[in-house]
Amino acid sequence: MKKVIWLIFILIFPLNCQAFELYSEYAILYNLDENTVLYEQNATTPIPIASLTKIMTTIVAIEKITNLDEFVEIPATALEGLREQNAMVIGLKANEKVTFKDLLYASLLPSAADATNSLAILVAGSKENFVTLMNEKASALQLENTHFTDTSGLDDEKNYSTVSDMATVLRYALENPTFYEIFTSQEYMMSNGTLLESTLKYYTTRYALQNTYIKGSKTGYTTPAGYCLASIADDEDTHLLLVTANAPTASRYPYHVVDALAVYDYYFTNYQNKTLYNMEDVLYELPTKYSRESSFKVKAPNSLEKYLANDTDLSTLTFQYSGLETVTPFTPHEQIGTLKVFLEGEELTTIPVMYQGELTFSLWLCFQEYSTYIILGGILLILIGFFIHRKKRRKKSRKRKKRNL
Repeated sequence: MKKVIWLIFILIFPLNCQAFELYSEYAILYNLDENTVLYEQNATTPIPIASLTKIMTTIVAIEKITNLDEFVEIPATALEGLREQNAMVIGLKANEKVTFKDLLYASLLPSAADATNSLAILVAGSKENFVTLMNEKASALQLENTHFTDTSGLDDEKNYSTVSDMATVLRYALENPTFYEIFTSQEYMMSNGTLLESTLKYYTTRYALQNTYIKGSKTGYTTPAGYCLASIADDEDTHLLLVTANAPTASRYPYHVVDALAVYDYYFTNYQNKTLYNMEDVLYELPTKYSRESSFKVKAPNSLEKYLANDTDLSTLTFQYSGLETVTPFTPHEQIGTLKVFLEGEELTTIPVMYQGELTFSLWLCFQEYSTYIILGGILLILIGFFIHRKKRRKKSRKRKKRNL
């Protein structure tokens, strides 16, 4: 009976602990503010990525297009074979005139393969030429487990990536204002009157899913890839990016969206930005010599804020110093060591420790330090002086005696 109750509890509250389980087989979660990985699951395994491919297609096209508002004609070759492959399309017709911007929105929001193929041919002359550009960009981004053979992500064992690599592509693409604007849009009216709607909006509306945090997304689906989703979310203070792949598709229920909503809700509920120390806070003290200051204070060059679980024990913040053990006013003005920062045993950062002449010389402390040697030296000088004086007196005495003789 207890096992049954526990199973029900897990099913109802699957994310009440960080060791949660996702429907998706592959996942990676980034904190965009800190550029750190918060969670990953099979993140570097090469897999089919379906229409997540269009993230790369779109950013490559944006970087090649000089006028987004330019009207272009849809090439007939861009439409060939798409319906036979069950690709998502928005019904573009050969020689129909739309703008480049229309095609970009159509590629990302409803994931239209006819728009994606059109972009490729119009920008590079052929899909094959455009795929070459995509692979060159993958190489420039140092994606070692990514290769493209198609602009839309249709089934091809040689069109693959990892959720980690796709997170890198998305992070790069989001730096482009045009891409960011499209990626975070929910609707768009094309110049031909076609209303586009993001697949995220479609899923959340159809299945009555409450989307509190997700600001932008790109879905993907093929049978080998399962349900895939790349998304960004924020709660004003923190910006997160999540890529998941291979969620189950048998029931057609959007488990990829469910995963994203659950992950974001968990982190935004159970994590927050915490200040560990502020700029100019004294983090460590080193002993000094010949200085009016009793210690050399190592101050924080800047503040340190980390995205941490609410129950993180900040009292475990520790520092490990290595370098010059004693500082004097005569220490060269340069780096004298490093200070490593740890929280709960995990190294967070390393701070260079610099000396820039903060200490003032103390003659009295210098005297105290060497008082014994000074006294002994003084006595020695007195004795030497005494013996020299005595020797001179003897010489004078002998000279007088000689004169008297």
